Amino acid sequence: MANTEKKRPQMSFVPPSTLVALSQRISYLTSFLSFEHSDGLTIQSSKSLIAPLIPAILDGVYTKLLSYDITAKAFVHTGTGPTTPQDLNLNHAHILRQKSFLKNYLLRIVNNDDWTPTSPLWDYLDKVAVAHTGEPGFKHRAKRPELRVEYMQLGLLLGFLEDVFVATVIGMEELELGTRIEAVRAWNKVIWIQNDLFARRYVVDRDTGEAPVGVKAWQGMGMIWAAFIVGILMGVVSMIGYGMR
Repeated sequence: MANTEKKRPQMSFVPPSTLVALSQRISYLTSFLSFEHSDGLTIQSSKSLIAPLIPAILDGVYTKLLSYDITAKAFVHTGTGPTTPQDLNLNHAHILRQKSFLKNYLLRIVNNDDWTPTSPLWDYLDKVAVAHTGEPGFKHRAKRPELRVEYMQLGLLLGFLEDVFVATVIGMEELELGTRIEAVRAWNKVIWIQNDLFARRYVVDRDTGEAPVGVKAWQGMGMIWAAFIVGILMGVVSMIGYGMR
């Protein structure tokens, strides 16, 4: 009788503790997403196509971000410029600085030539994630106003960026369809790796016990409240004990 059971795939074992180290985490991410060296080469080769479109991409991204107060408010810094999101526009100094950062971010990716798990690129993308939590992330941000963007908005931004890339690349009819598909798939994988690195810095990981970055303030408040509640409970227990005498 023929064996009708589906062949079980070979299982790889990934202890959660190994995902704490960045290089091991990237190794798992690239394996799961099937991000190969060829994907990296595809991204590098897309530089000549993407670079000329970066100004339009930047305008599109920041027009979108300034269309909602919940995303625009991240660029309002107390005592250093605009006081409300409505004061911002594409030519405001704060927005021009952010556009410059995103431009360098995109160029850093397309100029990368090392796609191994220990590549400096992944460390850079991880620092980008940290820099949005309210912590500096990069040395040059140490004396700049705190930048805190919630994970939901970052996920939406990545989704918007992905849509822009898909529409841009698929619309390049001068390229063979196979080439366009390869480019879209490669960029899609990098965007999802960035998404995980954002999640790494925002979401509590129950498997590893890692806490988000940029929450030192409310963690401290949590300890204060915990001590306060414990004090109340101890007082209640003491009163009950006294009443039972």
